[in-house]
Amino acid sequence: MESEEVFHNWLVTHLKNRLSRQYTEIACNLEGEKSHEFEGLYPDLILKNYGMAMAVIEVETEASINAGQADHWKALSEKGVKLILMIPDKARSKVTGLLWDKGLAADVAVGSYDLRINMP
Repeated sequence: MESEEVFHNWLVTHLKNRLSRQYTEIACNLEGEKSHEFEGLYPDLILKNYGMAMAVIEVETEASINAGQADHWKALSEKGVKLILMIPDKARSKVTGLLWDKGLAADVAVGSYDLRINMP
């Protein structure tokens, strides 16, 4: 398993645990899994309250951010629920450009993460 895939799956699981107090049900699709469908698509997380989908989350790594993935974001954003992207902090400008290119800049919420390791 690639290190980016391991990190992606860890972050998806971390977000699921962190958001579990705010939503009554959270469906999770780890990298390569298609366990939980949302209107024909398989986002990383599907956030629901009492059976109603409230939002979907896509976790991206530096390697997964590209124009093809932006098409996937567009398809998800057209499903009528809030789309939240979790991206590496240093990829913010690249993602913003892709969102503008696809006409999604106003419709998608973008969160970021930064992994820092400080050695003595």
